[in-house]
Amino acid sequence: MGHSKREQLVFTVKDKCRVCYTCVRECPVKAIRIINGQAEVLSERCIGCGNCITVCSQNAKEFLQLKKEVETLLSDKKNKVVACLAPSFPGEFVDFDDYKTLIGMLRLLGFYKVLDVAFGADLVAKEYKKLQDNTTNKFITSDCPAIVFYIEQYHPQLIDNIAPIASPLVATARLAKILYGEDIKIVFLGPCVAKKAESDEIDEALTFKELRELFLKNDIKPENATKSDFDGPKSGMGAIFPLSRGLLQTVNKTDSIVNGKIIVDSGKNNFKEAIKEFEKGEIADYHLELLCCNGCIMGAGMTEKAKRFFKRSQISKYVKQKLKNLDYNQWENDIQKYKNIDLSQSFINNDKRNTNIGSSEVESVLRKMGKINLSDHLNCGACGYDTCYEHAEAVVWGYAEDEMCLPYTIEKLHKLIEELNLSNENLKNTRLALKHSEKLANMGQISAGIAHELNNPLGIITMYSNILLEELKNNEQTKKDVQLIVEQADRCKNIVNGLLNFARKNKIKVEEVNILDFIKKSIDSLVIPENVEVYIPAETSDPYFMIDYEQMMQVFTNLARNAVEAMPDGGKLSFFVNGNDKNIEIKIKDTGIGIKEENKEKLFTPFFTTKEIGKGTGLGLPLVYGIIKMHNGKIRAISNAEPEKGQTGTEFIINLPRII
Repeated sequence: MGHSKREQLVFTVKDKCRVCYTCVRECPVKAIRIINGQAEVLSERCIGCGNCITVCSQNAKEFLQLKKEVETLLSDKKNKVVACLAPSFPGEFVDFDDYKTLIGMLRLLGFYKVLDVAFGADLVAKEYKKLQDNTTNKFITSDCPAIVFYIEQYHPQLIDNIAPIASPLVATARLAKILYGEDIKIVFLGPCVAKKAESDEIDEALTFKELRELFLKNDIKPENATKSDFDGPKSGMGAIFPLSRGLLQTVNKTDSIVNGKIIVDSGKNNFKEAIKEFEKGEIADYHLELLCCNGCIMGAGMTEKAKRFFKRSQISKYVKQKLKNLDYNQWENDIQKYKNIDLSQSFINNDKRNTNIGSSEVESVLRKMGKINLSDHLNCGACGYDTCYEHAEAVVWGYAEDEMCLPYTIEKLHKLIEELNLSNENLKNTRLALKHSEKLANMGQISAGIAHELNNPLGIITMYSNILLEELKNNEQTKKDVQLIVEQADRCKNIVNGLLNFARKNKIKVEEVNILDFIKKSIDSLVIPENVEVYIPAETSDPYFMIDYEQMMQVFTNLARNAVEAMPDGGKLSFFVNGNDKNIEIKIKDTGIGIKEENKEKLFTPFFTTKEIGKGTGLGLPLVYGIIKMHNGKIRAISNAEPEKGQTGTEFIINLPRII
């Protein structure tokens, strides 16, 4: 069985394909390969059922179009082209008042004769009845090509169990050649995509959807057609073949639960389960009547994808009317006349089963997707496969991607978002650092100039105020005034020295220091209130690194002093140390009032301070920043000043190289 000319029945329109995996989920044989999120139909594995076409909401799946080939046949006047019309047509052409109108339109299209495949179904039904009555061997019906392809490709050991009977279409094609000669061309018209690859005895096959397009292209309308009846023998009960249980009713058999020996089912999951259980011997005493679709009326070649029961009702109405007008004597004569037509059919072993793969390969894929234990196997089906293990197997075979796993992809996305947020934070800090550097460079030049100009007058003021202080021993009030001048002059001198230190890049003199001991000494140099708790956990196995001791002491005492001043009502001051072989990280964290959002960008700007007048110069943090930069390090601050957002406080994070 099989059409030698047909290769790919279904394919993907890549521009329309979205990442949904619906086609994978609905494909009974998983003949879909996902590459970069897009579905590719594997023609060598496809059975032509068309499920993927039916369920694709984006219309990204299309079947093999043969309209041009049929038009070529019809345009050649030498050809006698016979149309074999599937008995499911009443479920498609519900907009026609009479089936004879459809036949008239086919003649306008150029068909020489129009045969009813339902009569072929009548002939085939007789053969099935003989097979059931005269053999003890149980069989699987062969009228659905998708079922036959499935067995040939995925259960080849059951080939001998397929009923060796031609399908109604093939039977009708053989009848047509008896009636009209061997040189005729045969075109099947029906709802099925798989029929396009069923047999070499059929020249071409069109779906009902394609037939409507040909009518539209050639402007053939019902009102323009002359009503006409089928050529050749008229059919009987074979007209119900396209419905589930249609074969049974045609041969007057039953699938009674109590007395019946026939199991009837349809649909992508049900037919697979039935064949699986038949193969295992669990239902070996039963014949199987199976359809891949939920009846041929739900084939992918139908224009309307839904309305199953409405279509069924249309078939029922058509058959009732047909049988009412049927000339039974003529029908019996035709059955007897053509009963000797060869209705045999053979099948081939076309094994497409995947070779066994090692469990270690599958386990490796599962581990990559975070499925270490069985409890991690959610089997949610979002990837299109029934189980996580089946998905992992498909990944190994190259049919699937691990990103198809929704939980894995979501977790991966969360990690990516975290990394992106961290990158954004680092970028923000880098941008702020560049702004600070630019500001500090400009301020440095200004500060150096100011300091240079102020040093001389400050020196004179300091010198003469000290001379006056020594001479004013007896005048108490005047001495206090001069003392204030001396103190403020010294304060100005310290400010100027701070400006000079900030402006010039002083050289650093490094030595090896134990960071934990260093932190403790910096704390000892400060007056810590009793209501402030100091916490210094030892979190590093290697506390040694190279720094300029004196300059770095200014950094830690400045930051610690600021932290204490930010906790007037008490709190906790913590120092955390960790790092690796190349760098060391120190975090200085307080539970104080925090820094307001609008002030965060100004932290390292000279002369900026939030302290009261006379209590801060605004040079402490810029000096800290400069010293850290001289050590090839980095410093940044994280702060919260809004209690509704959580614990208030500030954390300075310093990163320094172990060796400068």
